[in-house]
Amino acid sequence: MDARRVVVPGLPIAGLVLAAGAGRRYGRPKALVDLDGRLLVERAVAAARDGGCRPVVTVLGAAAAAVRARADLTDTITTDNPDWATGMGSSLRVGLAALQPTEAVAVVVLLVDMPGVTPEAVRRLAELAAPDSLAMAGYGTDRGHPVLLGRAHWAGVAASAVGDVGARAYLRKRATDLRIVPCGDIAAGGDIDTESDHRQRYGG
Repeated sequence: MDARRVVVPGLPIAGLVLAAGAGRRYGRPKALVDLDGRLLVERAVAAARDGGCRPVVTVLGAAAAAVRARADLTDTITTDNPDWATGMGSSLRVGLAALQPTEAVAVVVLLVDMPGVTPEAVRRLAELAAPDSLAMAGYGTDRGHPVLLGRAHWAGVAASAVGDVGARAYLRKRATDLRIVPCGDIAAGGDIDTESDHRQRYGG
């Protein structure tokens, strides 16, 4: 079996890639940033897909037409966030709404600007999937993406996702239910915020 195509057995688990931002500090939408011949949005979709997520929903916003024209998104369902400029929270709401008609019991959420997140990290989170599950990746003393949200939490997450907060406020209130999954041995949790970040971490 191709290791890149391992599907998590049992309950259906969706993937959600948030790729709507304009990348103001970077200078262009990070979905369109090339890293070793592959766009960041393609890398994020592949991490979700190869980590066993079906379906994978990708939320686009800034330069959505250009992303669709340049990126290979054949393995993802794309949806637009008309309010992308208000922050990541609106993209999370749009993505969760797009997943409501599916049978997914949980979703693994990834950010487009974290190319160090691997399919193995996605799979490690997905192994905990259940309707009431809450989990996030741990990198040493830091916490970050991917994040696992069970379906029972989607409405609450959507209600609290405003500005650039995303699911953070909701998870903070439910800290006792949140599992931290160590992923530092198989992934990197840093984001590419600027071109300087890109050069320091990946060269170019």
